[in-house]
Amino acid sequence: MMRPRHFVKRWVGSRRERGGIFVNLVVLLFLAILSCGIYLVRHPLMRWAASAWIIEDSVERADAIIVLSDDNFFADRSTRAAELFRQGKAPLVVASGRRLRPNAGISELMEHDLIERGVPKDRIIRAPHDADSTREEAEALLRFARTKKWHALIVVTSNYHTRRARYIFRKIFPEGVEIYVASARDGDFDPDQWWMKRKSIKELTREWLAMVVALWELRGQVETKSGPQSVVQGKEFHPQLMV
Repeated sequence: MMRPRHFVKRWVGSRRERGGIFVNLVVLLFLAILSCGIYLVRHPLMRWAASAWIIEDSVERADAIIVLSDDNFFADRSTRAAELFRQGKAPLVVASGRRLRPNAGISELMEHDLIERGVPKDRIIRAPHDADSTREEAEALLRFARTKKWHALIVVTSNYHTRRARYIFRKIFPEGVEIYVASARDGDFDPDQWWMKRKSIKELTREWLAMVVALWELRGQVETKSGPQSVVQGKEFHPQLMV
């Protein structure tokens, strides 16, 4: 015959077990609903993830338009820079490009693309360099900008690269130099369906990781703010950066 104490313990244990099962079912049901909800809105979420990475600054007038190196097959960056030039946003376009040979590089190719798109040759300045990253390119262009005493610049780059480029340039360039970023469409990266192409996935993933690196490398540096200061002081300019 079962003692009352044993019966009570068994009854309490049974209730706890049923309660645990109920809690587990509720948690599983919640996770299932959450997963279904995420699945249903996956495309808007992924579009938002890409759009949040693309920025376009409003600017009336600048001293020069800088086209960042490594334009794509379609010359989308040069196309955007030429469009801004025709709109009268700046009187000069800087073709920033890596050197591939001692006397030739990407800047020459970009100059050709700009001329094809309506920018007069005498309005184009080639800025060859040996930069291996966006940060190194910004540092090279800073030395170049000092010789020109520029106060406002429009940096043209691919849409997925705009947020990181602006962050780096505003960290590298000193107070008194206003940095604006213009987004160039990219034939290989469509923010509305970037997850459909392997190359687009790689580009955006690389940008996320590169932004983490930039945040770490440039930690502690103050971001550029607008002001009356000029860009004359600083490191010595290297003549090979100017053609």
